Amino acid sequence: MNVQTFSALAEPNRLAIIDLLLDASLPVGEIAEKLDLNQPQTSKHLRVLSEAGLVEVQPIANRRIYKLRPEPLQELDEWLDSYRRTWENRMDRLDDYLNVLQGKKPLN
Repeated sequence: MNVQTFSALAEPNRLAIIDLLLDASLPVGEIAEKLDLNQPQTSKHLRVLSEAGLVEVQPIANRRIYKLRPEPLQELDEWLDSYRRTWENRMDRLDDYLNVLQGKKPLN
């Protein structure tokens, strides 16, 4: 898993940008407006997201349209999946134990 991905997503404004781009590709100005940020701030956050490979830019005339790249998020999901399975197994065992304590299930 790429540390740069975690670093990019750790900042709340960048995470909010990712959330916005889940629905549609957007120009810098519209992202800035929706998040109530100034354009230089937004551009800086977008540069970090771009360097991390999370977004890509499409220049159209004099506008720069940003689009989400799903591959790094899919990679993150695959990495998290091993932890997800571990915690699901632990929660299942805890649920079984609580059922035993409450007399809803016999002790094995």
